[in-house]
Amino acid sequence: MKSNMLKLIAVAVFPVFSPLLLTGCPAARQTVATPSETVREVVSESSETGETAESIAEYAPVFENGDRYYHFIEAQLARRSGDLKQAISSLKKALEDNPDSLYLIRELANLYLNQREPESALSLIEEMLERDPDNIETLILYGKLQQGLEQNEAAQETYEKVLALDPDQKEVYLRLGPIYLSSEDWDSAYRVYRQMVRRFPDSYVAHFFLGKIYAERGELEKAEASFRKTLDLEPDLEEPQFELLDIYRSQGREKKIIGIYKSLLAENPDNYRAALGLGYFYYNVGMLESAEKILKDMGRQSTENPDIIRTIVQLYLEQKKFEAAVTILEEMLKGAPENSDLHYVLGVAFDGIDDQDMMLRHLKQVKPDSRFYQNAAVHIAYLYQEEGELGKAIAFLKDVIRNVPDNPEFYVYLGSFYEEQESFDQAVETLKEGLEVDPENTRLHFRLGVVYDKMDRKEEAIEMMKQVITLDPRDAGALNYLGYTYADMGIKLDVAEQLIREALKYKPNDGYIIDSLGWVFYQKGEYEKALEYLKQAAELVPDDPVILEHVGDTYRKLGNREMALEYYRKSLEYREDDDRAEIQEKIRRISEEKTLAQ
Repeated sequence: MKSNMLKLIAVAVFPVFSPLLLTGCPAARQTVATPSETVREVVSESSETGETAESIAEYAPVFENGDRYYHFIEAQLARRSGDLKQAISSLKKALEDNPDSLYLIRELANLYLNQREPESALSLIEEMLERDPDNIETLILYGKLQQGLEQNEAAQETYEKVLALDPDQKEVYLRLGPIYLSSEDWDSAYRVYRQMVRRFPDSYVAHFFLGKIYAERGELEKAEASFRKTLDLEPDLEEPQFELLDIYRSQGREKKIIGIYKSLLAENPDNYRAALGLGYFYYNVGMLESAEKILKDMGRQSTENPDIIRTIVQLYLEQKKFEAAVTILEEMLKGAPENSDLHYVLGVAFDGIDDQDMMLRHLKQVKPDSRFYQNAAVHIAYLYQEEGELGKAIAFLKDVIRNVPDNPEFYVYLGSFYEEQESFDQAVETLKEGLEVDPENTRLHFRLGVVYDKMDRKEEAIEMMKQVITLDPRDAGALNYLGYTYADMGIKLDVAEQLIREALKYKPNDGYIIDSLGWVFYQKGEYEKALEYLKQAAELVPDDPVILEHVGDTYRKLGNREMALEYYRKSLEYREDDDRAEIQEKIRRISEEKTLAQ
C-alpha cells in the first residue's frame, strides 16, 4: 500500500546534495507530516527533471577535436562509476576548450552539487544566468542550490520566476509549496497549490496539500473534500485517511472514525499506526473491552516485533503525546507484562508527564538482556544525580557494572560521576577499568584526559588526547582540547592553531572551539586577530564566563579599559561563588588604573 505523501517533499522536492534535505525540512515535517514510519516510504509523484533530447541539442558542445570529446566521455564514464572527483576534473578539461558551452557548465554545476560543493556550483550557475537569465533548467538548478544552502527566500523568488515564465513546470510547484508550508505562509502555499490544481487537476499531491491548508484554516468541509479527491485519484493512500480521521475526531463522528480504522486494518493487518489509534480511540469513548482486546494483542506482538515500539515512539513520544502513550502502553503491558521494551518506553512516557516514581518503577524492570538496558540504567543514574543524590547514582552504576561488566559506556558514566564528585583517583581507576574492557574507546580516553587535567597532570592529559586523535583523527573535541591546552600553557602555539583549525573543519560553528583559536592568537600577542575570534565565540555562547573573560583580557591588552570592564562584569554574572575571586581582582585593578589615569 502507498502511504506517506510527505516523501514527495523528501524525494521529489529537495536537491540530492544536502543530507539534511534528503529527509525534508524539519519545519516542513512539523507543519505537514505525520510521524508514522510509513510516511517516509511513498515514492514521488514526479521524478527529478532529466535531460531531454531537445535540451541536450540546445546546449551540447560542438567538439572540434578528439581531445575535447575524449574528456567529455571520460567525465560521463567517471560519473557513472561514482568517481565524481575524476568526473569534475575531466569535465573541467572539456570546458577549458569549450568555455561557452552552457550545457557543459550546467553539467559541471550538477557534479559540484553531487560532490557537496555548493559554493563552486553557485558561481557556475550565476555565470550561466548572466548569459541566459530566463533559462528554465538553469533557474530550477539555481533554486535547488538555494534551498540546499537554506536560502529559502531566494529560492522562493527563483521558483516564482520559473512559474511566471512557464506555469507548466510541475516539479517547481512541488519544490515551492513546501517552502511556504515550512514558514507557515498559508496564503502563498494555497496560491501555489491552487495554481497547481488548475494546471494539473489529476495531481493528488496538490489536492492533498490543499486539504492540509484548509484544515489549518479551520475550513473542515473543504479539507474533507480535498482529501476525498486525493483518495479518488489514489485510493490506496493511507495519509489522506489519517487526515480525515483528525477531521472526524474534531467533529465527533465516531462511526466514520471506526470505519476508516477498520478499512485501513482490513487492507493491512500490520498497520500498527491504525491499530494503536483504534485501540486508543476505543479507550477514550469508553469501549474498554474493545480497546483492551486490540492493545493486549499489540503488547504480545511487540515482544517479537520491534516495529510496534518504534511506531509508538514516533507517534506519541516524539510528538510529546505522553498521556496517550501511558494509556496505550499500560494496556499493552497486560498482554506482555515482562516485555522490557514496553517497560522502558513507558518509563520515558512517565518521565514526560513528570511522574518520576512511576518512571523509576518501569525503568528498573528493564532487564540486562534488553536493547534498552543501557539507556534505562543511565536514565536512572542521571535521575539520582539531578535529585542531588550523586552517591546513590554512583552506587547504582557500580551494581550495573557488576551485572554487565563488559559494557564500556557504563565506565564512562561512572567515571564522570566520580569526576563530578571530585573523587579523581576513583575516576581514574574506573576509566582505566573501562579501557581494559575496550582499549580503543575514545570516550574513555577523552574522559581520562580531562580527569588528568583536573588533577594538574598535564603531560598525562596531553598523552590521552593524543591517543584519542590517533584513534579518531576527526574527533573535534580532542583536537580542540589538546590545542587549547597548548595555548593555555603558552607552548607549541603553531601546533595548537593547526589542531584547532582542524577541529573547526568538523564543527565550524562551535563557540568553544572558536574561543580556543582566539586564545591561541592572544597567546601569540596578535590581539586584534584574537578579539575578532573571541567576540564571535561570545556571540555563539553568550553565557560562558571563560569566553567573556577572554574577551575582557584582550580588550585590556588593547588598552580599552571600558570594554574590558564590561566583559569582566558579564563574566562575573555567570560565575559560581567559589570561582569569582580572580575576576573580581581584575575588575579591581582596572578600576584602580582608571582612577590613577584621571
